[in-house]
Amino acid sequence: MSKISALNVQLANWSVFYVKLHKFHWYVEGPAFFTLHTKFEEFYTDATAFTDEIAERILTIGEKPLATMKEYLEHSQIKECPNTHPAKEMVQHVIDDYQTIIKGSREIISIAEEDGDDETADLFRGKISELEKTLWMLKAYLG
Repeated sequence: MSKISALNVQLANWSVFYVKLHKFHWYVEGPAFFTLHTKFEEFYTDATAFTDEIAERILTIGEKPLATMKEYLEHSQIKECPNTHPAKEMVQHVIDDYQTIIKGSREIISIAEEDGDDETADLFRGKISELEKTLWMLKAYLG
């Protein structure tokens, strides 16, 4: 896969993930409502910021980022969540999606390093560290 294709897949992943997180924020119920409602908002706010960083990186290297929901859904490895779920299942979805994002980020780092693009590799290195910590916390939440 080319670097631009891999970056666009990650852009699509983050964009679909953003919508999913927003849905979870709106629909979470139960004893963990206050905790998860706030946490999902934190996650989708972060997703928005990182989506912008990916798109701007693609533009910076002279290429075109995907920019429609249709394109995001066609290229994303993360799937929409059409149904509502209990809070713990929502958290498991977030864990699974972060793992998908981390795997794709590692692939981008490898491709970028081969291409001599340290800036792209560094962008994703920093994000992986942050996401791994978040995964640890989410897994601890589930017990």
